[in-house]
Amino acid sequence: MHPQSLHPHGVFSAALTPLDAELAPDHARFIAHCRYLLDEGCDAIAMLGTTGEANSFSVAERTALLEAVIAGGIKPKQLLPGTGVAAFTETIALTRHALSVGVETVVMLPPFYYKNVSDDGVYAAYSEIIQRIGDARLKIVLYHIPQMSMQPISHALIERLRKAYPSTIVGIKDSSGDFANMTAMVERFEGFSVLTGADPLLLPLLRKGGAGCITATSNLVARDLAYVFKHFRDSDEDAALKAAQARIVTARELVSRFAQMPSLKALVAARTGHAGWERLRPPLEILPAAQRTELLASAAAFAAAA
Repeated sequence: MHPQSLHPHGVFSAALTPLDAELAPDHARFIAHCRYLLDEGCDAIAMLGTTGEANSFSVAERTALLEAVIAGGIKPKQLLPGTGVAAFTETIALTRHALSVGVETVVMLPPFYYKNVSDDGVYAAYSEIIQRIGDARLKIVLYHIPQMSMQPISHALIERLRKAYPSTIVGIKDSSGDFANMTAMVERFEGFSVLTGADPLLLPLLRKGGAGCITATSNLVARDLAYVFKHFRDSDEDAALKAAQARIVTARELVSRFAQMPSLKALVAARTGHAGWERLRPPLEILPAAQRTELLASAAAFAAAA
């Protein structure tokens, strides 16, 4: 099934966003990165998410980057942009813009600034967004990342949203790391795409009936993730599957040793030879020199072993 069909499935990269010297999104470098990820086997690019520093960018910056990517030859069906922000009117604007350029599936955070909000409040926000947009093409992948948003998406809320908007609420990205939560959603919600945000969980989730992943380490090991997606039914003793899963786990551990986003950016800078890849928009910071040296040394050892 195609990633843009009713039930998205596959390997989607939570793509990093390169920045120029003014700390603005570097369109040309991002387009090149998208092409690289697709060539490595990703089904689509989940741009402007947590890994992409989306909440550090304005609506204008986000819409300009999406337009640039499409103008650069990336097909709208190969994109799942993040459009959820704190103000539902801006979520509507970002989502309408995505639809206007041919993108039909978006990843949408719940409103996240106010804490301890009830399911009724979160439901009201999603409902207002969907009704005000009023476009039957729209497909929403909910975004459950409670460690960042502090706004969990409960199963009861999912059930209510699916009942009200069955052709719109098509899946969820679960970045909680809670495998039991992911498998419970697979079991409870038939025809609902459960996508893990944790790379090592792709293989076990697929075997439980999950739909795939939207992950940060895909910026480094997309080819291995794509292999796992295609061969997850193979035996655990299959040498190629075992090796791919081992590389995924090692890469995830590598970028989790220090702060994840600057680690990922440092490794992409090393791969591409473009030092500018290391830039992050404040308040995020590049790795301290000692950590960067240790990370690159560990990555070199990992690459040599692989």
